[in-house]
Amino acid sequence: MLRRDFVRAATALATLAPASGAIARTLALLATAPNLLPARSLSGGELQLPKSDVEALAASLRGELLFPGANGYDAARRVWNGSFDKRPALIARCTGNADVMAAVDFAREHELLTAVRGGGHSTSGKSTCDGGIVIDLSAMRGATVDPRARRARVRGGALLGDLDHETRPFGLVTTAGTVSHTGAGGLTLGGGFGRLCRHFGLACDNMLAAEIVTAAGELVRASAGENPDLYWALRGGGGNFGVVTAFEYQLHPMDPIVFGGVMLWPAARAGEIFRRFRDFSLQAPDALNVDIFLVDRGDSPVIGIELCWSGARAQGERVVAPLRAIGGTLLDTVAPVPYLAMQTSGDAQFHGGVNFYGKAGFLVALEDSTIDALVEGFEAAAPGSAGVFIQQSGGEVGRVAPTATAFVNRDSRYWLMVNSVWKDPADREGHIASARALWARVEPAVSGFYINTMADEQYARARQVFGVNYDRLTRVKGRYDPHNLFRLNANIPPQPVMEASTPGGGP
Repeated sequence: MLRRDFVRAATALATLAPASGAIARTLALLATAPNLLPARSLSGGELQLPKSDVEALAASLRGELLFPGANGYDAARRVWNGSFDKRPALIARCTGNADVMAAVDFAREHELLTAVRGGGHSTSGKSTCDGGIVIDLSAMRGATVDPRARRARVRGGALLGDLDHETRPFGLVTTAGTVSHTGAGGLTLGGGFGRLCRHFGLACDNMLAAEIVTAAGELVRASAGENPDLYWALRGGGGNFGVVTAFEYQLHPMDPIVFGGVMLWPAARAGEIFRRFRDFSLQAPDALNVDIFLVDRGDSPVIGIELCWSGARAQGERVVAPLRAIGGTLLDTVAPVPYLAMQTSGDAQFHGGVNFYGKAGFLVALEDSTIDALVEGFEAAAPGSAGVFIQQSGGEVGRVAPTATAFVNRDSRYWLMVNSVWKDPADREGHIASARALWARVEPAVSGFYINTMADEQYARARQVFGVNYDRLTRVKGRYDPHNLFRLNANIPPQPVMEASTPGGGP
């Protein structure tokens, strides 16, 4: 739609019915604003938004349009990672597909820097921006379940806890991360590890369909039978292709009680525990997820293992017995526990507003040299300034071909994250430096990157992120986002779409 047509249509719409309270407040505040509002373009340059265009956008939305000075703006602009304090020119708080389509049309017509927020959990702050527009889906929550078909449908702003809550009464599950206030959309589009991924596959492997507003402002459906190229790309290609407003997932029967918990040892035993974890994990059955972490809790550093056995309940004790035989634990909470309790066990530690920095990648093996580098790097860091987390891969994750979805790292046995968490904003640089120094010791062992937990400086390495799938992804990008409106992500440059008759023109 041409800009003048958009303004004319939205203005006409506003005259047909009284403005809602939110719209009325927005329009009243805009009335006192200057005729040109400062913003930032896709290329990073400064631009001026005509006030009349912003008023027309506000009138076209059912949700609120927020901007600096508006009531609720400061709360709405904050994201999970408190180390990012950005100030968008506009925040479109969408309530449905129509709002998303209008916001995308506005962003495209004005060549406006565009961020998309689902759960707001982007570790590198990509769900917000300075001077651009945030297309905010946080009001588009909720999930519904079809127990006969074993399918769940979630809206684009749904959190993982929404999905888990609705599937629980039916004894059904799907892979849904490890922190319940994470957005389902961001997790799924980047791949989607979780406590059940070895048992049932990644979140993206369980995605059966999606509804997405493309850069053209069009709502399309992607599935194995509809726009299959887009469906392929959405499963691991991140937010490159549009704004996903709904997902459908395959569900699986599972006992709502799992056998799991945490075991802790003194960090002085880190080298030993890492090796015991590695040897055990290589033989672990698919229904067992085993993670390991090395952190400073504030009083003392510890190394810990989290277990989640999602197989037959009676077998849990026997399966985890080799780890319990290590002995000398500071804490052992492993026992029968509701799966939903495990899914919320990390929520408090990773609460909203936490200051976070992390780098992550995949390991095809956990060699002794890598273990030594992790332990030595942790010991060299200032207390509490860096930590290590390793999640097991393999199982169903590795049984999918690397080219079957955009998520390519199917041969990995683990994904590794080095991170830092801090309270005082003044400590930011020191904590980031500590995490980077520890990462530098182990990066030579890394064989690929996980886009859901990448640091900002890693985003320039998209070819390494997507490997053999990169060229195909550039063609899909060229088809659905030829001008790279959606670039605040592990960005894939769009390849111009060739005529259908040209050899090699398709994805």
